Amino acid sequence: MAAKDAIGRYGEQVATSHLQQAGYTVLDRNWRCADGEIDLVAKDGEVLVFCEVKTRSGVEFGDPAEAVVSAKAERLRRLALRWMAARGVLGRELRFDVVSVLRQPRGAARVRHLRGAF
Repeated sequence: MAAKDAIGRYGEQVATSHLQQAGYTVLDRNWRCADGEIDLVAKDGEVLVFCEVKTRSGVEFGDPAEAVVSAKAERLRRLALRWMAARGVLGRELRFDVVSVLRQPRGAARVRHLRGAF
C-alpha cells in the first residue's frame, strides 16, 4: 500500500468519526462507479451530505481543503446524482461538504469541516 493511500484511508476514518460524533449518519464510504468515487455520503437530519475528504501530513502545499478545485466539485456533483439515482432517492435536499484532515506528528488530527463548501 502506498503511503498516500494509507494517509487517505486514515483521513477518511477520522472524517467518519468526526461526522458520527457530530450526529450524522454515515450511509456510504468510498462509493464507486465508472465516473469516480465519493469519499463519504451521510445524512444530517434529512439532508443528504456528500463529503470530499482531503488529508495531508503538512501544509507545505496549503490547507488540505484547497485541493478541492472547481473540477473536483463538479465531478462530485455528477457523482452525487449517480449515487441518488442508484439508491432511488432523487429529489432529496442535498449539500456538499469538505472535511479537511491535517495529520499531526503526535496526538489527534486537526479536523476542519466545511459545510456547504460548494
